[in-house]
Amino acid sequence: MPCLIVVNNPDRWPFDIPGVEVVAGNAYLIDRRYTELRHVQVFNLCRSYAYQSVGYYVSLLAEARGHRPQPSLSTIQEIKSPVVSRILSEELDELIQKSLAPIRGDTFTLSIYFARNLARTYDRLSLQLYNQFQAPLLRAQFARRDGRWEMRDISPIPAAEIPESHRPFVAEVARQFIAGRRPARTRRDPPRYHLAILYDQAEDHTPSNFKAIQKFIRAAETFDVAAEVITRDDYARLGEYDALFIRQTTAVNHFTFRFASRAEAEGLVVIDDPRSILRCTNKVYLAELLDRHEIPAPKTIIVHRDNLDAVCEELGFPIILKQPDSAFSRGVLKVQSREEFEARADEFFDKTELLVAQEFIQTDFDWRIGVLERKAIYACKYFMARKHWQIIANAADGDADYGKVEAVPLELVPQQVVRTAVRAAGLIGDGLYGVDLKQVGRKCHVIEVNDNPSIDSGYEDVLLKDSLYERIMEVFVRRIERLKEPRSED
Repeated sequence: MPCLIVVNNPDRWPFDIPGVEVVAGNAYLIDRRYTELRHVQVFNLCRSYAYQSVGYYVSLLAEARGHRPQPSLSTIQEIKSPVVSRILSEELDELIQKSLAPIRGDTFTLSIYFARNLARTYDRLSLQLYNQFQAPLLRAQFARRDGRWEMRDISPIPAAEIPESHRPFVAEVARQFIAGRRPARTRRDPPRYHLAILYDQAEDHTPSNFKAIQKFIRAAETFDVAAEVITRDDYARLGEYDALFIRQTTAVNHFTFRFASRAEAEGLVVIDDPRSILRCTNKVYLAELLDRHEIPAPKTIIVHRDNLDAVCEELGFPIILKQPDSAFSRGVLKVQSREEFEARADEFFDKTELLVAQEFIQTDFDWRIGVLERKAIYACKYFMARKHWQIIANAADGDADYGKVEAVPLELVPQQVVRTAVRAAGLIGDGLYGVDLKQVGRKCHVIEVNDNPSIDSGYEDVLLKDSLYERIMEVFVRRIERLKEPRSED
């Protein structure tokens, strides 16, 4: 992607970075040549981002032209907000305390140059702050209060204020940053598109195992898409891609949601999209949604502190009690008595105001129907873990015992199961979902809709093999092409 560095006065720009054009701010605003450029990264290093200043208009017009500015307008507003600075300080509190612990004074200034600092000790903190406030040159001010460090302010650094002794370092990290961190590949032609796969192999209960991730990457190549695994540290790089595929367990109060939201704001195709994460990861929402649309589900009651008696009387025992944000069988309990129900509910109420209680339906397996763009694409039977009532038995030490998984041809799945799954997923959106159902005789009940269903090599792909991965990649390509199509004037 071509890069421009925009400054107030190019004659005073102190660095020589090969392959990068240094442009005066006024020239970028009025010269027609820059208006006509496409797919450009713009590093806005003007002296000020104040409202209606040259720096402000550089980022404003860059977004209007389809360029990718750093900082963006939203970042400029965030940098100005003391509220955002406080929130970020709380989120990063553990890292801040650890990084600044050796400092003896009560104030500290951290200079962040293209996500780096001169002292490697502060590289991790610099990267995380850059990920949140994506401006090339940043200055973070910290102060110690009651023995703990707090971030008091974060602001851009004018290029002219970079100390002479820092300039060789800044020039080098700028070169590295602008060159990108993608591994070099021998290609005859550049790929049509770039796909980021957010994935951490070390995560417990990953939605895809490592072999499946490799199959996704190979499937992307068949469509001339370069797919690359990224991690939570690559938040600032989202603008380099055309699409984001999240293959980590999602939650609203989690970095995966921030990735999805940022990618969508940047104009990327995103699976799982933020709306799907919001809707699927809260069991209270799902219970209300399924009930409103009369989709069959186990008898369900939303639990609060004042209706515990009614829940026991209406559902009887055993009762399935769920935290709203439970995942991979964690936060889901089967309680056998009123005493156990009240004790477990009290524990959950320390974290949430509402819970979900459901009748217990005994089956040997759950159906899992994979749904993509409102169509069923695969089916599996998930059998219960050995001597357990769930498909995953989580041990106190963190180990987990999984039940058997059996892939089933869609044409052999009862049509009522498939139709119900597709209808339930359609209430969430048109992304990729895994709908879990229990079948009793001719009746089926939706247990939940998952926004990032498990797709593991050797399990869900046993029947479809590579075509399962290719079908998902085909959807990415189609959506990217649709986004990039020029829109006709009305």
